[in-house]
Amino acid sequence: MKKRGKICLGLAALLLVLSACRQTGLEGTPEPVPTPLQTAAEEEQRGFVLPCYPAGGFHPITGTSRLNLTLAPLMYRGLFALDQTFTPQNDLCESYTVSDDRLVWTFHLRVTTFSDSTPLTAGEAAASLELARHSSRFSGRLSAVSRIAAEGTTVVVTLSKPNGALPTLLDIPIVKETDDPLRPLGTGPYMLAETEEGLALVARAGGEDLPAESISLRSIGAGDDLVYAFDAREISLVDTDLTGTSALGYSSRFEMTDYPTTSLLYVGFNLRSGACREAEVRRAISRAADREIMAQQLLAGHAVASTLPIHPGSEYHDATLAAGLDFDMGEADRLLTAADWQISEEGQRRKGRSDLTLKLLVNQDNTYKVTVAEALAVSLRELGCIVTVSKLPWEEIVTALTRREFDLYLGETTLTADFDLEALLAPAGSLNYGGYADGETTALLEACRSARGEERRQATEALCARVAEEVPILPICFKNGSLLTQWGQVSGAAPTQRDVFAGLENWRINTP
Repeated sequence: MKKRGKICLGLAALLLVLSACRQTGLEGTPEPVPTPLQTAAEEEQRGFVLPCYPAGGFHPITGTSRLNLTLAPLMYRGLFALDQTFTPQNDLCESYTVSDDRLVWTFHLRVTTFSDSTPLTAGEAAASLELARHSSRFSGRLSAVSRIAAEGTTVVVTLSKPNGALPTLLDIPIVKETDDPLRPLGTGPYMLAETEEGLALVARAGGEDLPAESISLRSIGAGDDLVYAFDAREISLVDTDLTGTSALGYSSRFEMTDYPTTSLLYVGFNLRSGACREAEVRRAISRAADREIMAQQLLAGHAVASTLPIHPGSEYHDATLAAGLDFDMGEADRLLTAADWQISEEGQRRKGRSDLTLKLLVNQDNTYKVTVAEALAVSLRELGCIVTVSKLPWEEIVTALTRREFDLYLGETTLTADFDLEALLAPAGSLNYGGYADGETTALLEACRSARGEERRQATEALCARVAEEVPILPICFKNGSLLTQWGQVSGAAPTQRDVFAGLENWRINTP
């Protein structure tokens, strides 16, 4: 109890520091405090208006403007759409079949039209997927695709290695190219149009269930312009990561709806040198991480704690296994003692003549991450570890990771919706900075990727059990995205990671 009390005091001090940063403006993303109280001037609204960046183009595959990509689901749809549990729901795909070896997938398209009333064809769907396969935005998730072809009214996708969850990767917008490469046509509920008032999204025929017949667009330049426009109530909605390194600070009164994402915050280990070569030490560190405090307090509730590298909202998350890995300082102490790391007279963990020293890297540019790293350091020091938190700019972090000049590092990555962990755990994984190599884990990765249904659930459970045993990474939490809307203007929003306008037909928009 004394140890837990000291840890709580240490974390309380960190929370005070973070609070001070927000209050003095040192942190770029202040904690929002929604309130229904409005001044008379604030009650004046300009209707439902969304931000855009016209110069960046509106192509949902090759475009790079985040503002315009946020708008994309209003104009473009994919073969599938992901819900809040990252489960694919049929969209432009009516049905599909898959070969026994899970290498050949045949997708049957539903009958629909583009915004110019021409029918959707398999040729255009295949061309969009082929374009995505070579784009910077989607090429990673489609790296195992070897062939895309239109065959009659179907699209056939052939893989170089099996993937039983391919539909989770195919929420890619389908477009019809036009003479204007920056403005292709889509099959979504709205289409881009020039009106007397300026650029707008206009509901297509048959859109009677939509909450607005027309949505005005306001051109936004730099990030500061977005903040000003939202604070001045010139736009109705923004999509943001409130704990991101480059997050913008919004000071106006607004309503906030968080939604789950696959952005994993985790601790990586150096498995080639230092104390973290020992699995017992890594397990002890994992049990010393109070993920709930990190997610709910240090990240201001914009995250969901997770002991597994699978989102707790996913149907493949093993709640029983996860519960057995929760924060437990007593178990952390036992694991270190069992590994012969004893407490010296000075209160330090020691094995022979060696102290248990740990260097933890964290990006200095993100106050939230620094606070999480400091919180973990508090717990580890209570266990008798000598911990140095090295706060570095991103460029120096990359150099240190490449040279393996660390014991631990706090990392973040956005996983694909099938929760493929190859980049983190495979020997040649692009994020495997710690040098992890384990034949059993590699085999489980392959088995998990190729499996479907109940077979996939079992394979995922086996993989997570292996990760819990080996602890090559320490999952902390999955971050949330945040949809900010002007107070009282929108109700019924249920955003998802890829579509903040999901379920738009259930929205109610209140305008003057």
